[in-house]
Amino acid sequence: MKLSEFIYDFPKELIAQEPLRERDASRLMVLDRAIGQISERVFRGVEEYLSEGDCLVLNDTRVIPVRLYGERKTGAKVEIFLLDIEGEKLKALVRPSKRVKEGEIISLEGGFEAEILGNAEIGRFITLNAPIDKILEYGHVPLPPYISRKDNQRDKNDYQTVYSCNPGASASPTAGLHFTDKLIDRIKKKGVNVVYITLHTSYGTFAPVKEEKIEDHVMYKEYYSISEEAAETINTSKRNGGRVFAVGTTAIRVLETAAIKKDRVKACSGETGLFIYPGYDFKVVDAVITNFHLPGSTLLMLVSAFAGKKRIFEAYQKAIDLKFRFFSYGDAMLIL
Repeated sequence: MKLSEFIYDFPKELIAQEPLRERDASRLMVLDRAIGQISERVFRGVEEYLSEGDCLVLNDTRVIPVRLYGERKTGAKVEIFLLDIEGEKLKALVRPSKRVKEGEIISLEGGFEAEILGNAEIGRFITLNAPIDKILEYGHVPLPPYISRKDNQRDKNDYQTVYSCNPGASASPTAGLHFTDKLIDRIKKKGVNVVYITLHTSYGTFAPVKEEKIEDHVMYKEYYSISEEAAETINTSKRNGGRVFAVGTTAIRVLETAAIKKDRVKACSGETGLFIYPGYDFKVVDAVITNFHLPGSTLLMLVSAFAGKKRIFEAYQKAIDLKFRFFSYGDAMLIL
């Protein structure tokens, strides 16, 4: 399949620059795959689509402030976006990369320093002159580049899900941003099983696809984990006829990575580079809660694999016509 098949046009003013003050007040587009019907709800109404015995799967990763700002000796501004935070040599995206030379020392906020080294398979290698936890105290929320403003104090909370607890992500699993504690409690009271898995959303999720033949794209691997308890709950739900609702593309990739056969997952952890695009045979996921995704992204390809490319593009065009809010801080979609 060609990358050009996953490009669509939209008004840039639909890109949400701020979240809603009430997380669950966002709009929800509901796409029923069986009949091709599209309807609109308020997000908090998502609980009506879940039934006793179903299983809601949430990604509990927590975003860390991996965007660092600094200066060259010339006074020129430099941005360092950490891709990992463990080890002596770290991988990072450095902007503007071509101008920053190997061996150059960048002065960071808080009085720290970073030395820029050679090229890694993604970005550059760097070293820091202080423990990473100290430097991250001065780090910034890694808002995506289409949010055309600087991060602020509110983003430290707004860009986290209410259930985030495992630090390690450099991007938020944004489908989960719509949930509140009260909404999750109401869903549980309906007899829905709520389980938590982990995928540290990183470059593998947001890296652009550059190959015209999408099958040639290679995903940057990301850490994931699914516990014994979570696996058993999911398997029991499936065995008893319940449906698995995956919240976000990251939850989908964990579930499908952990699948050992149709309707069954295993407890496991490690790194996944699973790339899901049309033609993929889903083994575990029955329904998806997601946001609207960038043109040409692996995320758009994943939901196209789940719902069918034609139906996804029809839904996206309707969302554009109805002026839904797009991307990380935008509105949501439920695919049944």
